[in-house]
Amino acid sequence: MLDAGRSERVINVADIDPRHRHEILSRLVEHLAPDATLQIVVDHDPRRLRLRLEARHGARCGWSYLEQGPDVWRVRLRLLGSRSGDTTMEEGKC
Repeated sequence: MLDAGRSERVINVADIDPRHRHEILSRLVEHLAPDATLQIVVDHDPRRLRLRLEARHGARCGWSYLEQGPDVWRVRLRLLGSRSGDTTMEEGKC
């Protein structure tokens, strides 16, 4: 859950050139501040992005579905700390 007073950047993935989407989103996740979140909105299940982020960040990538189709998927992303107790989110790791 998002703290009151804390903003969350929302990215409509359709606004990003398809050739560059995964790279741009990966970089946005890499540069998230501690405890910051990023929400993506997409017209399909972003499973491939989840696999890419998992390959790059492992258990540090928090992934939580907020909405799951059929027309819109919303996912909250968070780069988790490296502490052993800080590796899960509502839906789990990506």
